[in-house]
Amino acid sequence: MKRQILIAALLLGAIAPAANLAMAQETAQAGRQAPQVSLSRVLAMLAQRHPGKQLNTTVGQSGGRATYVVQWQLADGRIVVFVVDAETGQVIG
Repeated sequence: MKRQILIAALLLGAIAPAANLAMAQETAQAGRQAPQVSLSRVLAMLAQRHPGKQLNTTVGQSGGRATYVVQWQLADGRIVVFVVDAETGQVIG
């Protein structure tokens, strides 16, 4: 009997932190704003204004807003990093 109580207590102790972690992740995801401008549209806009090609892109945050951080190689070989507001499509950095 004592052994069953001990096993039950250990299982509950293991489940509670996992449940708290899942709840924290859901709360964090709900607080994030999803991009409204598609990445393909942002890349097309950058290609039109700055001939070259995309090297890498990540999604991040700047000032509490969702952003795309785009590594771009210009036609002359220089590499530029653009920070684009994912909600408006405006280059902000």
